Amino acid sequence: MQNQLEVTDLSIRLGGKSIVHQVNLTLRPGELACLVGPSGCGKTTLLRTIAGFEQPEAGSISLHGRTIAGARYSTPPERRGIGMVFQDLALFPHLTVAGNIAFGMQGQPRQTIDQRIGELLRLVGMPDLRNCYPHQLSGGQQQRIALIRAMAPRPALLLLDEPFSSQDMERREQLVQEVRSILNRDRITAMLVTHDQHEAFAFADTIGVMNEGRLLQWDSAFNLYHRPLNRFVADFIGQGVLIDARIADGQTLQTELGKIRGELSRQLPVGSEVELLIRPDDIIHDDQSPVRARVVTRLFRGASHLYTLEMDSGTRVLCLAPSHHNHQIDERIGIRLNLDHLVVFPR
Repeated sequence: MQNQLEVTDLSIRLGGKSIVHQVNLTLRPGELACLVGPSGCGKTTLLRTIAGFEQPEAGSISLHGRTIAGARYSTPPERRGIGMVFQDLALFPHLTVAGNIAFGMQGQPRQTIDQRIGELLRLVGMPDLRNCYPHQLSGGQQQRIALIRAMAPRPALLLLDEPFSSQDMERREQLVQEVRSILNRDRITAMLVTHDQHEAFAFADTIGVMNEGRLLQWDSAFNLYHRPLNRFVADFIGQGVLIDARIADGQTLQTELGKIRGELSRQLPVGSEVELLIRPDDIIHDDQSPVRARVVTRLFRGASHLYTLEMDSGTRVLCLAPSHHNHQIDERIGIRLNLDHLVVFPR
C-alpha cells in the first residue's frame, strides 16, 4: 500500500534559524498520527510546512506518491488537497455556520453539501446553529466549526494544530473520541499537534516525540511508554524516573529496591552501571516488603493516589496506589518493583 504522506530528510529554516532537522516520517492511508513535544520544539513549524505555508530548506514532502515540496519547489497550499485547523481560528465572519462548513465543498451537489453539514453539526453537538454567524458563537463553538469545516471536503490529509485547546476537559475528551471516529469512518489521514499526552494517546495510532527540531521517536503509544529509545522520550512520555542500577547478569539488575529480573531493553556487559526507567505503576505498595520509603507528597486522583516517595539514598520515585491505601506525609511505607521489561540506559 502506497503511503499517504512521506516526509524525507526534511529541514526547515526560519528567519535565518534552523528550526527542524532532517525529519523522516510516513503516514499510511487512514492513519491518525500526532506530534508531541515541548514548546518551541518545531512541531507546529513541521505541520505548517506540510500544509505549504513554509518552504523546506532541504528534503522533500510527498502526498500519495506525488512530491509537493522540496528545497526548490512547493505546490501552493490550496492545490495540495490538505485541510488544516489552526490554534487561531479563521472563520469567515460574513458567512453563517453552514456557509463556513460548505466553503471547501464548492462544486458538489447541493444535497450532498447539506447532508454533510448536518452530519458534522450533529457530530459536534450543534445541529441547531447552522444559520448563526461566528460572532454569535462562543470561542469553543467557533473552534468546533473550524474543525468540521476542515473535515467537510474529506481532504487527502487533515492537519490539526491543537484544535481542542479551548474546550473544557470533559468536552475535550468526548470531542477527541468523536473526531477520531469520524476520521476513521471517512478514512481521512490526519496529523495532530498537541502538548497533551493523554489527548495524543486517545487520538493517534502513531505518535512522534520532538525536541529541539528533531523527531526522536515515531512509534505506537505502547512503545513510547514501555520502550523509549532515549532518555528524553523516557522522561517526556508518562511520569517516570531513572534510578541507578547495575547489571548482575543478562536478565537481572541490582537496584536499591532489590534485585529484579526481566527482559533488558539493551544488552550491556555484566557489571555495567545503568539507569533503570521506573513508572508510577511499576512500584507496588506492599506492607510486607523490607524496602521502605518516606511519603513526600501525595496527589488524590479519586480511584488512586499518586505518591512521591523518598528512598534512604535520597532517590525519589513515584507510586500509583489504590485510593484506599491512604498514607500521610512523612509516613514510611513498604514498596516493591513489579516490571518485567527493563528499560535501561548506560550511566
